[in-house]
Amino acid sequence: MPQQPVRIAPSILSADFAALGPEVEAVTRAGADWIHVDVMDGHFVPNLTVGPMVVKALRKHSTLPFDIHLMITPVDPLVPAYVDAGADVISFHPEAGPHVHRTIQLIKSFGKKAGLVLNPATPLAMVEPVLGDLDLVLVMSVNPGFGGQAFIDSQLAKIASLRKAIDALGKSIALEVDGGVNSETARRCVKAGADVLVAGTAVFQGGANKYAANIKALRG
Repeated sequence: MPQQPVRIAPSILSADFAALGPEVEAVTRAGADWIHVDVMDGHFVPNLTVGPMVVKALRKHSTLPFDIHLMITPVDPLVPAYVDAGADVISFHPEAGPHVHRTIQLIKSFGKKAGLVLNPATPLAMVEPVLGDLDLVLVMSVNPGFGGQAFIDSQLAKIASLRKAIDALGKSIALEVDGGVNSETARRCVKAGADVLVAGTAVFQGGANKYAANIKALRG
């Protein structure tokens, strides 16, 4: 199956939190493909961000798919809350729970797309047994927990390996990259095989009148 067109998923972690609704509307108008929501629990990662109530409040501000990245443990108890809040894709980390396959099936039982997230030090072996069950694999090109970090070059080889594995399966599995994505690293990620780019700072810098140009620059 051919690689899908590149989709841009602005991370609201870099948006103005005092005006999240208008910010989501602005990136939607500017040509974003997905809205990426980073959920951090202050336990699995060293930061604390948005809960289901915030996602639910934002849902009416965009018709785009909501791409929810859960950096929380345990994952399973909160999956229904994010489903109810309006998630379309829910991704989690294999380190966050003992039963990865069960969590994938839980997400899918609600009719949502399931993703698995690989941290920079998480080996490909963690995803291989369940790759065929997934709708998305997210490669973290920074260590999760904070925005604005520098891209870790070693993750390009992981992206390339995943591209080969996905192509070998012949399934429509999105290959997403998050962390330090800008107009320069975006090109390298796409060349390696990524087809969804999460970007925070690179999209939201310069104010709403710059968002369309920022998103266009990421498409290359």
